[in-house]
Amino acid sequence: MSISVVPKSKSNLFKRWWFWLLVVLVVFFAGLGFFIYKTGLTLNKISTKDSSIFQSLAGVVASGSKNEIKEDDGRTNILLLGMRGANVPGGGLLADTIMVASIKNDENKVALISIPRDLYVKIPGTENRSKINAVYAYGEEKGKNQGMEYMKRIVSEVTGLPIHYVVAINFAGFKQLIDAVGGIDIDLKEPFSEPLQFHQMQVCDPNVFTVRSGKVQRKIDHRGKVVAEYPLCYNKNEECGGEFHLPAGKNHLDGEKALCYVRSRMTSSDYERAKRQQVVLSLLKDKLISMGTLGNFSKVNKILSALGNNVTTDMSMATIKKFYSKYSKMKNPQIYRRVFENSPEGLLMVPKNSPKEAGFILVPRAGWDNYSAIHDVCKNIFTLPSQSDIKSLDEFSVSKKHEVSVGDEAKNGADSQR
Repeated sequence: MSISVVPKSKSNLFKRWWFWLLVVLVVFFAGLGFFIYKTGLTLNKISTKDSSIFQSLAGVVASGSKNEIKEDDGRTNILLLGMRGANVPGGGLLADTIMVASIKNDENKVALISIPRDLYVKIPGTENRSKINAVYAYGEEKGKNQGMEYMKRIVSEVTGLPIHYVVAINFAGFKQLIDAVGGIDIDLKEPFSEPLQFHQMQVCDPNVFTVRSGKVQRKIDHRGKVVAEYPLCYNKNEECGGEFHLPAGKNHLDGEKALCYVRSRMTSSDYERAKRQQVVLSLLKDKLISMGTLGNFSKVNKILSALGNNVTTDMSMATIKKFYSKYSKMKNPQIYRRVFENSPEGLLMVPKNSPKEAGFILVPRAGWDNYSAIHDVCKNIFTLPSQSDIKSLDEFSVSKKHEVSVGDEAKNGADSQR
């Protein structure tokens, strides 16, 4: 018996082809729509300026905006804040990082200016004083997102610069950002060690400090007699492994290690920590702007997820889009760095008659609340000599050292052929 095969008509083939094309298009645009929706939802969480997800979506898809990026004297100044995060024990809303990024796009220059958290200031609008790192928490007590506004006001007063925008990120967001870009590489001339900050003893309790140290805290009365002894314990879940170390040479830092590196200060100082924060920020910036990161959908998705829950800014989504479009085109900008600290060059000092309840504090060497010298430095930072105790960023960059070594090898090879 023979079986005859009836050829399919061209019209049937066309219908089937068109059907599957339609399915592919529907899936594609559904996925694109979900991505745009998720982007808008995420960015709505980030921005305090957009009142709804639809306003955020409008900012994402808009091709232009009437609102130009703010600037004065050709500079856009952004306040960067880093903190543990709301509802996190240990001072979740105290700003561990206070840094101003001043961008001079026309000259391809960026200044990073760090302010120590122990600077003793007047809280804006009051006669009360506190360390500057507590101003954010004070503002949040006055109303949601007021912490950023209070910080903009006091940092502008200290630096003399108009603060156009603010971005606040918590520890979890910082770790996730670093992980989302695949980590960063840093080159250290010397080993780095912080054996104390994350390995501290406290009086033992049933929940957190439960690992016995074998040491005790003694209570002594006015006669000098020991009247009580309290056993001391370590935290059973110590941050950064308890004792944090990095060897000399090339180190690949994931989010956890990078956070430990920029938080460490007890063995060094708050000023040295600020310098490390500037280095890591520069390395993170290189990774975020690189095509290898932003062209990778999975990494973009991770970045959006990290930003959505852990970053807040007073930029609208339209401003963020325009900001990125403008400043991501800067190629290898020249970076100027300044850390205000307890030294003649750092312009701050420990006052002789400080309130006991304030603890360790810093004030301007020119006098309490006299920020005139700091204003001069911030205004003229692009023309002043470099701060003598700040190392070049190139010393920490693995990629730039590789470029130099390759260039030297090529030059030596060319010389040998002459």
